[in-house]
Amino acid sequence: MALLGTFIVPHPPLIIPEVGRGEEKKIQDTIDAYKSISKEIAELKPDTIIVTSPHSTNYQDYFHISPGEHAKGDFRNFGGNVTVEADYDQALIRDIETLAGKKNFPAGSKGERNNQLDHGTMIPLFFINELYQDYQVVRIGLSGLSLKKHLEFGKLIKSVIDSRDNDYVIVASGDLSHKLKEEGPYGFAKEGPIFDETVVRAIRDNDLKNLLSFKENFLGKAAECGLRSFIIMAGAIEDEDFKSNLLSYEGPFGVGYAVASFLPKNNKKKGDL
Repeated sequence: MALLGTFIVPHPPLIIPEVGRGEEKKIQDTIDAYKSISKEIAELKPDTIIVTSPHSTNYQDYFHISPGEHAKGDFRNFGGNVTVEADYDQALIRDIETLAGKKNFPAGSKGERNNQLDHGTMIPLFFINELYQDYQVVRIGLSGLSLKKHLEFGKLIKSVIDSRDNDYVIVASGDLSHKLKEEGPYGFAKEGPIFDETVVRAIRDNDLKNLLSFKENFLGKAAECGLRSFIIMAGAIEDEDFKSNLLSYEGPFGVGYAVASFLPKNNKKKGDL
């Protein structure tokens, strides 16, 4: 029926209080922005949230959509006793897979390697669940295919959404560069700040086509995480009149975190006349 909105979010595990144990206060702007978009999603009341995550099952030449009825995961690997669960929208998964097959597009639900929710999915759901739980999930991994192929996948997802009766939001999970500071866990590369500045500018200017301008060797040097996730989202709204809002950007640990929303300019929440 409608794509109600799309969102860019980071996924640092320490943002979960049980993991961060106080360290999360160093990214308070990110936390506040996360809570703001969670409130927005709760007000939109989507039937299904589509999450694109760099840490779901990834293949070089194939987009993996997590199959099944239900999945859960936890933060024990990060030192936190927190569990997140999700019910999958099997009908939407089937419809995306069917259209991909008709178009000979490399996407589907075969080949899952780990059915547990990854932290790139759990972290946005953790915040959303604080305010809203009445939704299903579709979890989608990235691929090693071209940036343009990720844009094409976003358009395919949007065409499926347009053919169905329910309401949806897309949450594009991903950090920016991991090489912003010498003292950071991954060190510094000059490409890191350039990458972040370019992505932030594209969001602020509502000009997501610029996300396709990066060269692969540059992206490797920048040690980026979420670009392909953002580009799938960009494909879904490319032909729509959406307005962008950068809620926060910061990188105190040497990794860039951006939170942004993209909402229809004539947006109406469910229940509006």
